[in-house]
Amino acid sequence: MTTDTIRIRGARENNLKDISLDIPKYQITVFTGVSGSGKSSLVLDTIAAKSRRELNDTFPTFVQQYLPKYGRPHVDSIEGLPIAVVIDQKKPAQNSRSTVGTYTDIYALIRLLFSRVGKPFVGYSDSFSFNHPQGSCPRCSGLGEIRELDIHKLVDFDKSLNDEDTIHYIAFGKGGWRWIRYARSGLFDLDKKIRDYSPEELDLFLNSPQIKLKNPPAGWPKSAKYEGLIPRMYRSIINSEEGLLHAAVLNPMLTMGTCPDCGGTRLNPKVLTCKIEGKNIAEACAMPISRLNAWIRNLSDPLAVDLKATIGARLSALEEIGLGYLSLDRPVGTLSGGEAQRCKIAKYINSSLSDVLYILDEPSVGLHNRDIERMKRSVRRLRDHGNTVLLVEHHPEMIRIADHIVDMGPGPGIDGGRIVFQGSYGELLKSGTATGSMIGEPVPFKAHPRSVIPSPAGAKESVFRLENATLHNLKGVTVDIPLGVMGVVAGVAGSGKSSLMECFRKAYPDPERVVYISQKNIGVSLRSTPATYMEVAGDIRKAFAKAHKMKEEYFTFNGKGACPVCGGKGVIVSEMAFMDAIETTCEACGGLRYAPEALAYTVTGATGETLNIAQVMDLSVRLASAFFKGTVIEQKLRPLVDVGLQYLHLNQALSTLSGGELQRLKLASYLGVEGKIFIIDEPTDGLHTQDIRHILRLFDSLVDRGNTVWLIEHNLDVIRCADWLIELGPGAGEDGGTVLYEGAPEGCKACPVSVTKEYL
Repeated sequence: MTTDTIRIRGARENNLKDISLDIPKYQITVFTGVSGSGKSSLVLDTIAAKSRRELNDTFPTFVQQYLPKYGRPHVDSIEGLPIAVVIDQKKPAQNSRSTVGTYTDIYALIRLLFSRVGKPFVGYSDSFSFNHPQGSCPRCSGLGEIRELDIHKLVDFDKSLNDEDTIHYIAFGKGGWRWIRYARSGLFDLDKKIRDYSPEELDLFLNSPQIKLKNPPAGWPKSAKYEGLIPRMYRSIINSEEGLLHAAVLNPMLTMGTCPDCGGTRLNPKVLTCKIEGKNIAEACAMPISRLNAWIRNLSDPLAVDLKATIGARLSALEEIGLGYLSLDRPVGTLSGGEAQRCKIAKYINSSLSDVLYILDEPSVGLHNRDIERMKRSVRRLRDHGNTVLLVEHHPEMIRIADHIVDMGPGPGIDGGRIVFQGSYGELLKSGTATGSMIGEPVPFKAHPRSVIPSPAGAKESVFRLENATLHNLKGVTVDIPLGVMGVVAGVAGSGKSSLMECFRKAYPDPERVVYISQKNIGVSLRSTPATYMEVAGDIRKAFAKAHKMKEEYFTFNGKGACPVCGGKGVIVSEMAFMDAIETTCEACGGLRYAPEALAYTVTGATGETLNIAQVMDLSVRLASAFFKGTVIEQKLRPLVDVGLQYLHLNQALSTLSGGELQRLKLASYLGVEGKIFIIDEPTDGLHTQDIRHILRLFDSLVDRGNTVWLIEHNLDVIRCADWLIELGPGAGEDGGTVLYEGAPEGCKACPVSVTKEYL
């Protein structure tokens, strides 16, 4: 076996059709193909999962219990597999204490710089950490914002402590472990309404600091201290991780605002007195990364020499990848998936490791063509350090940098899972595959864009004027937003596109008309499927129940139809102490989840097939539509076909869908409406050129039905097919936020300040 290839044999994960291929090492290999063709199944669910699983096996069993768990991929063998680093678009876990600086590890170096060079000396590196008691602002505990508690939303003053639900938070209900600290303190009459407490009693109940009771009742723990309700809420709930965990319950009781003591810097006053050339650490971290990099390079103190080079290299990596507009104090939770992914890439650009397998999942997401050039340079740098790079990608410019291309298809779902082409970019263009054909044929500008005419007095509104928009980096923008058209807001990443549409949403007088479709999770649970989301699961159960004159609950694995051995899970989980829990397919039901009694009943569909409930639920949307042709089930599934999700299975967990697929699923539920204003955030993410052209026809049909569609988008085909274009820029962050162009897309080519025109 040669060591310069990764040899995959017999890959059968998801829809893969027992495929085998050799991937060259130390090169960039791009995997492309229509949505659902099997790219992620091969690259992420097979190659990455195999590498990470085997790496985890090298650790002691005690350590393995704390590591992420990866399923065993269905593949005969993989040889020559390096250790894989997956750089995906998943946003880091929500944590109010995590910033761009802490996430990229640059803030630790900045802290070290200020502890060495800053004057006056206030302490060592930890003193500059807002996550450390020595550095954090005492009022906000290093969060930078205070959450003021509305005590009247927490406490019902018309009730007593002996009433139910007097204090509206977890474990404060009658009998709860938090309630006991007040009820058994001996300080209060438990049947007396809170409103009837004396001023002294009320102050003791609400505001008392921690005190040791002088003569506690018999039921009071010996070492316990009494604490008033308000300081207790702040100490143990509001300013702790519990507040994040139960935000849905807590947030309605809170008013958010910048901490007045630290001004949002998160640090205490002593730390902020320490400065380098007139700037404290908070002011330095508030600068855009591009300006901070220049400032650090110009520091003259000899103690800063070594740190300047290290910090500069990391900041330059962020700049090179197009994130120079971010600041180190930016909360990680506010980053888009694409920005978070680029932060990860920047961390690895300066890594000393080589012979690593880097796997990037659509790194072009959220990027303007100008930013794509920077991304291409960064990906090449990863390869040139002696690494192998695999990209799952649709963007023509990213495909162009490939040393090797694997095109999957020919269709989605069960129609995919095969390799339809392997070779170079030039060979792809001549291959005749859907990818090769469409890359070489860009969409022309729309021949007859819908006209935009200012509304005459008294006529139905056709243009909405947004005035003096100042959200985030918008610089007092005034712009006309036409209605009844398909419009696009374009501009480089961070130029203010989403901010502009957010202002429009808030300013539009009829909020019921506006439908915002982002790529965020649509509230899926582990049991959510396309069948449940489109509300056809109940209709399918009804069809079986009606055919056999039985109750519907006998045809659900969450009810009486569940396999009695596995309880409807389809697997048996065996806990193995410090080792991974072992999941085995339930032998009783063969993983189908249903009891033998439920599987014994069948129905015959319009296709002439006779299937049981498990077989029906495993059908793809397309096959299920044919099976139930002429029924309400077909009608309810038709929107999924219209948005290009015909390849999904009825029983597929929504947690397995990409952001773009979830977005189209949400769009499918709106296809029959009229008179709405849709704002859709980057709907082409994760879409092949063929799918993009399909969804463009769908958007046009929505407008023809009397709706308005506004897209936040970079894709050039989408811009060319729009009726109206608003371009923001010219740069990102503080360099953006102004309108460069508004009008028909073709007119953009003559706009002297447009950033997009050269790519059109």
